[in-house]
Amino acid sequence: MADFYVKDAAKHRQKLRRLKPETAQAFASFSEAVFKDGVLSSKVKNLIAIAVAHVTQCPWCIDGHVRGAKRLGATDEEIAEAIYVAAEMRAGAALSHGAIAMATSEAQTQ
Repeated sequence: MADFYVKDAAKHRQKLRRLKPETAQAFASFSEAVFKDGVLSSKVKNLIAIAVAHVTQCPWCIDGHVRGAKRLGATDEEIAEAIYVAAEMRAGAALSHGAIAMATSEAQTQ
């Protein structure tokens, strides 16, 4: 995986885990529990995570969950569809928040 934001990101994440090993383990256990098959399959959960990762713009999450989804049999078409769901949600949020701009503009002209 590429280092997206900082040089030697893996080294810095390891340091973070060394500094708070109990917390790091708790998060790892939580993550493992979340992505186990349940009512939703692990594959579907990874597709959801791909969409969420695009909205939150986490390159590490995109990388990891695409790898996970592919390992679980996801197709490129399923991954693309998840990305388009994310794009629609992000664009929709921008349009919805446009109401704030219009309300502010209206208030300034009164």
